[in-house]
Amino acid sequence: MEPIDKRNRLDGKPFSYRVTKNNTVFLDYQGQQVKILNGKEAERFLEKIKSAEGDEKEVQLILAKVTGNFKRGNERLASSKNKGKQQG
Repeated sequence: MEPIDKRNRLDGKPFSYRVTKNNTVFLDYQGQQVKILNGKEAERFLEKIKSAEGDEKEVQLILAKVTGNFKRGNERLASSKNKGKQQG
């Protein structure tokens, strides 16, 4: 089986999470909040994290999968196009 993190991006631990008293989970990518989990979704997430305790790479992989494909690589291009429309 091929490694999932081919470019070793998860080694830098870009993902983190915070849990509130009422079990709301905030997921962060490089210090920026990218997703909020509530209710059953938060419970399932916390169960997965608990099962992966001790394996930081597995925790990072779970966090990456839960946040989804929010970063596609075209953010800089899109923001520069929007700036051009605002100025013109």
